[in-house]
Amino acid sequence: MAPATSRPFGALLTAMVTPMAPDGAVDVAAGVALAKHLVDHGHDGLVLNGTTGEAPTTHAPEKAELVRAVVEAVGDRAMVLAGAGSNDTAHAVRMAEQAADAGAHGLLVVTPYYSRPSQEGVYRHTVAVADATDLPVMLYDVPGRTAVRYADATLDRLAEHPRIVALKDATGDPQAALPRIARTGLAWYSGDDGLLLPFLAVGAVGLVSMAAHIVGDELAAVIRAFDDGDVAAARTQFADLLPVIDVIGGSGNGALRSKTALHLLGLIPSATMRLPHVGADEAETEHVRSVLVATGLLP
Repeated sequence: MAPATSRPFGALLTAMVTPMAPDGAVDVAAGVALAKHLVDHGHDGLVLNGTTGEAPTTHAPEKAELVRAVVEAVGDRAMVLAGAGSNDTAHAVRMAEQAADAGAHGLLVVTPYYSRPSQEGVYRHTVAVADATDLPVMLYDVPGRTAVRYADATLDRLAEHPRIVALKDATGDPQAALPRIARTGLAWYSGDDGLLLPFLAVGAVGLVSMAAHIVGDELAAVIRAFDDGDVAAARTQFADLLPVIDVIGGSGNGALRSKTALHLLGLIPSATMRLPHVGADEAETEHVRSVLVATGLLP
């Protein structure tokens, strides 16, 4: 088990969007450019091919190509994690193997979604993926998407695995995280931008973010201030970021809002998404633009 104070994947990671050309093709060059920008602005790591990366609609060769290109571009400066999430264990294992072959530094492994397996099924699925490679694993607890939450006993068993070292917590429940962090020794990462401070207060070591696409330096500064014991400064700095956090996460589709904002800022050439997601309409685009202007991120 990893010591609770360790940061195996750094302090600030972004669940990175997968840029796409107007025809829907994955734009690897734009992905590389975005990855470089993020690492230049406060990031210790990136998560590729996750929910925000529209992983359910991208295919194995596309995923591997993006991982390989991003690792080549920034892998000496940041940890690059790859999503290995599926409700088919054999598929998740293949995703893990392909990510490792492409050079990923770690894996993000979500509980199997939709199928609603038993806790024993969750355990066996996760161990199968963790056993598939030598890469360290960050678990992902997001019951709002999966309909399955790790039970305490399941987490305790998984924490004994030598390669399972961290957990991304998108349960919205920092109270439950407090004893789990102490008991498992896993490095805990908030999976909700808006709950960063409560999770840090109960022992989390960092954040896997969507808003950091556009306010990475600022979120990194919040974490540093908290680390330094200046909680008042962390609170003040974080409060200034709430309009951005709200606009990125407020629609329930962080990939959509992240791509819209990144496109408006000129950081990706297109905000294209693949069905079943559709791009922002004019009203939503203008709403995002108004927040970026109001917060000084856009002239």
